[in-house]
Amino acid sequence: MTRITARRRATRITVGQPARTREDVLAVEEPLEIRVGGRSLAITMRTPGHDVDLAIGFLVSEGVIGRGDDVRTARYCAGATDEGVNTYNVLDVALSPGVPAPDPSLERNFFTTSSCGLCGKASIDAVRTSSRYSVADDDFRLDPALLVTFPDRLRAQQAVFERTGGLHAAGLFDARTGEMLVLREDVGRHNAVDKVVGWAAKEGLLPLRSMVLMVSGRASFELTQKASMAGIPMLAAVSAPSSLAAELATELGMTLVGFLRGDSMVVYSGAHRLADPAEGSAPAALQTGANA
Repeated sequence: MTRITARRRATRITVGQPARTREDVLAVEEPLEIRVGGRSLAITMRTPGHDVDLAIGFLVSEGVIGRGDDVRTARYCAGATDEGVNTYNVLDVALSPGVPAPDPSLERNFFTTSSCGLCGKASIDAVRTSSRYSVADDDFRLDPALLVTFPDRLRAQQAVFERTGGLHAAGLFDARTGEMLVLREDVGRHNAVDKVVGWAAKEGLLPLRSMVLMVSGRASFELTQKASMAGIPMLAAVSAPSSLAAELATELGMTLVGFLRGDSMVVYSGAHRLADPAEGSAPAALQTGANA
């Protein structure tokens, strides 16, 4: 993919100084139509790149599939336009034999924007998707001193953000070793997460037990649900969670961490997984998410 960034002339204005016109680098945003068996399922606005990961992660998040080998093939559709041009913006996924086709109720009525992956849901009743993986019994312990290193390590690997300042990032960390397994960037935070989940599905890693999903923005209900669908027991964000995200994390037994900045954090659910290595229990300072 070469369409991740685009150049555009722009004028910088600083009060009290002459205006300057120069070329700026922008993150590309284009639609991706995801088809299953030739039938359109959703259209999402995304940054091109890792589209197969995105499509597979989306299908995991929607409960259509539960592992990578549920997908037989995924290919761009040639002749996507009337002129027969392959735009690389239409991806058709063929499910493996025996895997049921998506329920028609999953089909999106509208475009999914880059800021909201739930905006096009056909019915509000379809929002809360049941995961085939439980996270409540994933009883690993993570030293908070290790967790606070994740945001800077995520930021250091955001190559496209460094050039554009316009992309979200999601990274998957092994809670046992602290290793970052994969990072994905996208103009949509939900797409970045789907790309991470899709990569993990292709690698045969689902469910993602003892893993931490680190995101560069806020923690929404949708991201919490996506983590649950992949069997991820901990979601950490540099910004705030929503009230519904905290409620869902508590209901699922997931650890939800917000305001992970510098050497501090606020834990809204599942503080028992953030252990003091010397004592094997959650530090008292992490027992509440009342203050940010």
